[in-house]
Amino acid sequence: MSTPVISVQGVTKAFGDQQVLGGIDLELHEHKAVALIGASGSGKSTLLRCIDLLVDIDDGDILLDGDVITDPSVDTVAVRRKLGLVFQAFNLFPHLTVLENVVLAPVKAHGMKKAEATERAHELLERIGLAGREDDHPDDLSGGQQQRVAIVRALVSRPRALLLDEVTSALDPELVGEVLELVRELKGDGMTMLLTTHEMSFAREVADEVCFLHEGKIAEQGPPEQIFGAPQHPATQRFLRRILETT
Repeated sequence: MSTPVISVQGVTKAFGDQQVLGGIDLELHEHKAVALIGASGSGKSTLLRCIDLLVDIDDGDILLDGDVITDPSVDTVAVRRKLGLVFQAFNLFPHLTVLENVVLAPVKAHGMKKAEATERAHELLERIGLAGREDDHPDDLSGGQQQRVAIVRALVSRPRALLLDEVTSALDPELVGEVLELVRELKGDGMTMLLTTHEMSFAREVADEVCFLHEGKIAEQGPPEQIFGAPQHPATQRFLRRILETT
């Protein structure tokens, strides 16, 4: 099998006395989507932040295209140029236009030429149905539109992998669908994705593999039909039963 785009090997992380990640092993291969599910506090978001080098790990290694990126000597900025992280909150600058928001990070942080970033931004905004909104400000957009702009911002620099952290959790229910549709399209295009989500039906539909995190460890992982159809771990069974009871 080819070298994984992202490989997480024995990663641990604690904040003070609280163990958040207790030895995570995970591989994400090119053109695949892996969904992380689990209760709040299970370590999903922390894992994404460790991969993007926003949080230092305590032990283990994280590799990007076969190269260790968690060594202290590694250029973190160069690594982040290869990864697109989209947070729960949109993190758009309210005083900047849509276009300015999209091109700022690729130009300032990733070193893209402004003309190239602008051309790519126009292409992507047109694709997601926001052509003509380039000069609007975030407050002129719905929450779903703002989150799609945030995803476009992550895509401009053509990342090796897209890290999506609960990208629908801050949205009103009627706006969730438009963001999930964009993620479906990206998956159809072959984008490599690692995502955390509470949308179980979406994870079942989009993911090639699902990992259930419980108390900082991957308690169970496998194809969606196995995790959702015949979960083996008691914690997975309890979690999915609770989710189904509240939906």
